[in-house]
Amino acid sequence: MENNNEIKSKKIEFNISTSYLDDLIDKIDKKDLFAVDSLLAKLHPSDIAEVISNLPEKKRFELIALENFKINPHVIVELTDELQKDILEKISSDKIVKIVNSLESDNALQIIENLTVEKKDRVLTKIPLEDKNLFEETLSTYPENSAARIMQREFAAVPQDWSVGQTIDYLRETNELPKEFLEIFIINELNIPVGSVPSSRVLRTSREVKMNSIMNSNKFLIPAEMDQEQVAYNFEQYNLFSAGVVDSNHKLIGMITGDDIVTIIKEEAEEDTLRLAGVSDEEISDTAFSITKKRFVWLAINLLTAILASTVISLFNASIEKVVALAILMPIVASMGGNAGTQTLTVTVRLIATKELIASNVSKIISKEFLVGLFNGLIFAVIAGIAIYIWFRDVHLSLLIAVAMTINMTAAGFFGIVVPITLNKFKIDPAISSSVFVTTVTDVFGFLSFLGLASYFLQF
Repeated sequence: MENNNEIKSKKIEFNISTSYLDDLIDKIDKKDLFAVDSLLAKLHPSDIAEVISNLPEKKRFELIALENFKINPHVIVELTDELQKDILEKISSDKIVKIVNSLESDNALQIIENLTVEKKDRVLTKIPLEDKNLFEETLSTYPENSAARIMQREFAAVPQDWSVGQTIDYLRETNELPKEFLEIFIINELNIPVGSVPSSRVLRTSREVKMNSIMNSNKFLIPAEMDQEQVAYNFEQYNLFSAGVVDSNHKLIGMITGDDIVTIIKEEAEEDTLRLAGVSDEEISDTAFSITKKRFVWLAINLLTAILASTVISLFNASIEKVVALAILMPIVASMGGNAGTQTLTVTVRLIATKELIASNVSKIISKEFLVGLFNGLIFAVIAGIAIYIWFRDVHLSLLIAVAMTINMTAAGFFGIVVPITLNKFKIDPAISSSVFVTTVTDVFGFLSFLGLASYFLQF
């Protein structure tokens, strides 16, 4: 059997090539199960999941449908939610029962969550009653993306009056532990955690020593209802490797580990990046039509804001007709303001997500971003003014674009932070909505300042 280091090294070295996929597709077409297994056998489950994701939809399902093909349960866990749902729909309920029974509770719950209602009911009736009750309780009691949905029910916990020797004997004999754990929770007679002991400390302590004498009483406990983003923040803030999850009665019901948090952070980062661009989660496996539907809403909103900006331009049509150079230079002012606003917006969304932006420092940060916008505006006003003078040999035009750029970049710095803060205050995700508003504001300010000043000076 290969050790973990070998598996990890293979994962790092593995890259999906066109020739590899072509070879796999050829073996699928020939229904050569032995050859398919040979191609996949040495890969890490996450690499197999990536291979499946890159297969054409038809070949993906043909692979799953191969007679006697056994898919590693951890491969399904590594698939994206959308692809996981599609794959599970093609697998029989009996096979899914075996998959669920072979996984730890957090991964098993993820599988059950992604089943259709009908298949979920069939699977739940075939798994052990205790597991069925726990899954149904979690799904019905706790909201999606809460700590209870990502925790594992398997954890190491012992009474506070046990000795180290009793604990070690228990750990050796019980079958109810997770495959890996870094700490042992210490509980009282009501199953309420009172502390924890690192596993390494247990191994270095004499058998007769009581567990409560070597425990860390500074315990970080996660309420079952807590949102997973807040859970990830707590792990990062307090450098946690694992943490117990408690119910409303403060009783220990589960554990969250660092690998769960890595997944959450990755998902949240991807989600925020996509939202800033006004798109939703898209998979390699998605069709062109489904992706078009996902992107339509924000493109439609963007069209409306573009019409608003064009309306502002139309107000100064007479000025543009008199000085054609205005039409040439308008995009410069708008583009610089838009980029400055996007920079501020991106930083602000990150500060909100990491909870670094709080009530006590919000005024200071707004002032700082306003000044950054002003300073950048002045710097690029000089640069742009010189460039425009060299280009058009018109000092008035140079001054005009310099003043307009200063105004617009200052406004961009201000609104780039105020807009996401305001949206967040009204419980609207700033990562989704901010970019449309900030871009509109910078376009309108840019055109108003540039064309408004031009119209004013044309009177003289």
